[in-house]
Amino acid sequence: MALPRWSLPEYFEDVLPLEAQRVEHLRRILLDEFRLHGYQLVIPPVVEFLDSLVSGTGQEMADSMFKFPDQISGRTLGLRADTTPQVTRIDAHLLNRNGVTRLCYCGPVVHVLPRSMTASREPLQIGAELYGHAGIEADVEVLRLLARTLQLAGARMSRIDVGHVGLFRTLSSLAGLSAGDEKVLFGILQAKDVPGLRDFVTSIAEPARSGLLALPELYGDANVLLRARDVLPDVPGVHAALDELLHLARQLADLPLSFDLADLRGYYYHTGLMFAAYNGASPTAIALGGRYDEVGRAFGRARPATGFSLDLRELAALGPAQLEPGAVLAPVDNSPELAALVADLRKSGEVVVLELPGHAGDWRKAGCSRRIVLQNGAWCVVALED
Repeated sequence: MALPRWSLPEYFEDVLPLEAQRVEHLRRILLDEFRLHGYQLVIPPVVEFLDSLVSGTGQEMADSMFKFPDQISGRTLGLRADTTPQVTRIDAHLLNRNGVTRLCYCGPVVHVLPRSMTASREPLQIGAELYGHAGIEADVEVLRLLARTLQLAGARMSRIDVGHVGLFRTLSSLAGLSAGDEKVLFGILQAKDVPGLRDFVTSIAEPARSGLLALPELYGDANVLLRARDVLPDVPGVHAALDELLHLARQLADLPLSFDLADLRGYYYHTGLMFAAYNGASPTAIALGGRYDEVGRAFGRARPATGFSLDLRELAALGPAQLEPGAVLAPVDNSPELAALVADLRKSGEVVVLELPGHAGDWRKAGCSRRIVLQNGAWCVVALED
């Protein structure tokens, strides 16, 4: 049986007026907040050449992207699945500034498959990126801004999981793993497959063997980082990663940070700290971020970079419902007094809808809760009758 013409592909949906109003209201609040912190808005195109969109992000991003030929150039185009590589291109190639650059964005991205059973294939991605500073201060700033973002949205954080890809890369290098073996190990750790990990490290020499076996057990509050100093190998790469995590724990002690040293989310993309924010009402992370210093290399500038992104529609749904007053229904009348009242209402932020003649529907369904009527020779606003 053929699907009706008005049906949509799975995991795509229309945004109807009430939700659209909430999403747009939150978009304005967050972009204004980003501006107050010095983040400048950019609007990249939704389509680019594929090799630009996947630069620095690995095959994982290419596999999640719709691809098609360009009828003008003959090259392969991609429908973006993530805005961050585009913003990195803008920083590296178009702006080409010295020192720190702060950029933000908001727009749709499209995925070949949903990231989870409850996710949309067309998230409305909003995010902030900081370029040009390699120090931990930039990571602290970005995490503070993420916490502020969730606070403004009314989405209470249950925790922010933090990891560091440098630990895994240091231990993998110490173990002398080939690229293929490293990929296998990555899959084992992501699956939390402890028996599989024990089998895998059998032939690996100490101290890398003990360090890899310890990773899945190193999760919890900041005390985990102190324990990690005792059980992980005494090598510079481990010291540097743990120092950054400890500094973060001290600077952000008021945030609900937790640490998972075996979490390798975004391993092929991130170069240092990684984090994911969770809310008790959502089964998956509501925001992802971290450091990705090498992505700009494909555009000629491997600048230090850190940032975060999230789905604005998902975020808006997690916040409290906005109980705004309904619109005011105004009659079509040439009265100057009526025109002045309508102008004053709109100037104060009220929505005023003209009552066009012949309307047979329910004005409440159009969002109206009040109307303007003439009483005792004066125009006034009253409740809309049933």
